[in-house]
Parts: sequence; C-alpha cells; structure tokens
Amino acid sequence: MKNATTAASPQALDGVTRAELLGAFNKLLQPERFKDYGPNGLQVEGKAKVRRIVSGVTASLALIEAAVAWQADAIFVHHGLFWRGQDGRVTGWMKQRLALLLAHDINLYAYHLPLDAHPELGNNAQLGRLLGLSPHEGEAGRFGESGLGFMGRRLDGDAFASADSLASHVSAVLGRQVVLVERERPAGQTAAIHHIAWCTGGAQSYFEAAIEAGADVFITGEMSEPQAHYAREMGVAYIACGHHASERYGAPAVAAHVAAQHGLLHRFIDIDNPA
Repeated sequence: MKNATTAASPQALDGVTRAELLGAFNKLLQPERFKDYGPNGLQVEGKAKVRRIVSGVTASLALIEAAVAWQADAIFVHHGLFWRGQDGRVTGWMKQRLALLLAHDINLYAYHLPLDAHPELGNNAQLGRLLGLSPHEGEAGRFGESGLGFMGRRLDGDAFASADSLASHVSAVLGRQVVLVERERPAGQTAAIHHIAWCTGGAQSYFEAAIEAGADVFITGEMSEPQAHYAREMGVAYIACGHHASERYGAPAVAAHVAAQHGLLHRFIDIDNPA
C-alpha cells in the first residue's frame, strides 16, 4: 500500500475535539474487550482540536517526522510507544519521539489487539481481503485467544493447489518474499490447501491453536524456532510474510473510516520496515 491521502469535507475546517476522536476510536474498536500488552487509546495528549490525521503502523521517529511535515494534529498507529514491562525511563529513542510529539502538540492514538481483531477494518480482516480470503461464518471463522485468529478459505471457493502456490500468491500480493515451511513430500506429490488460518504480526504462538482448529496452512508475520518443527511434524504448512508487511492495512482502514465520519483529512504514511 502506497502512502495515500483522503480528502476532507468542509467540516474539517472546524475539526473535532481530542476527546471526541478518542470516543470514535473506542466505540469502533472496543478496547475494553481485550487484555493487551500496553495501553490502548490516547497515549500522548496533544492539541485540543484535530483536523488532520496521519495513520501508520508504528509510532517511529520517522513517522512522527513525516506527520510533523504534513502538519498533522493526530497520529493513529498499531504499535504505540508504551508496552507492559518496558523500561520507564524517558531517554534515548523514547525521549526523541516524545520530544517531537510534545514540541508540535500532536496527539498519539494507539490500538494493538483491538486493531487486529476488528471484523471488517482490522489487520486480519484487511489482510484476508487483500489476499482474497473469506473467513468461515460464525465461530468457525475465528480461533485462538479472544478470537484474534481468522480461519477461512479462498474467496472464490477453490482450493490452492499447494502450500507453495499459496506462498507464491502471498509473496506477489505483499511484494516481498515469504518464508514457507511444510512437511517434506515425495517428488511430484502436493496437498491441496482448503482451510487457511491467519493472524497478522508476531502471532507464531497461535500456530498450535490453528492446527487444532483444522487449518491446512497458517499465515502470520513472524516465525520462531519451534514452528518449523511443528509444521514438518504435523503436516500443517507455515507461511511467515513479515510483521510489518502483514500489518500495513488495519491502521489506514480505521483512520480513514473515522476521518470520513467526522469530515477530517487523513493520510496514511508507510515507513518501510524489512521485519
């Protein structure tokens, strides 16, 4: 996804209050439903009125600098600044990011698991749409803690001929080479892929739940050492397509939706990340 700007209505001249924008995000994403790794919502308080919103994946210094250059009043991200168990000192990279936000009076809104889980605009829903996947209906379409993982099949109903053909499809759509691990099969033998599980970002711990849910393949951002063994031993393929690459779609979808509701100007800024 390239950086994109959505136009504002004449109402954008008035903007909305910081609190009204927070209420809109909370109503949509329902953060109270999740036990998360850090605070969801307004992480850094900026100016009282918001007219221009930048969305991005991570509240990095580069994203904040780009937001300053675009004269944004607020930034909406998936990965905020504060995480459970981190060092609380404001030094180094934390000092640089906070100093820039505060100097330009920019609000920082961050939503982690709630942004992954939203059934239409979230990271998982948006990645599935992009890849041409359709979740199964009802409970069969979710798995894992808090139902974060999605389970479904190809939108047209056909199976992928093999895990390798699915991996090639994911690589082509995301524009990066993915990592595929699967059980070794005799030459010329393949297994069709019907049931596809996916969960964006660093969801490697969901692999066992995906296996239990009946997946033929699991797509996520990252892979740790144990998952390669599980894939080979259990016969369920594993595709790691990059943490950032899998989570570039929820933040702009949500921010654009809320900006359109309130007549604000929105711009998605994609800061490249090979991870």
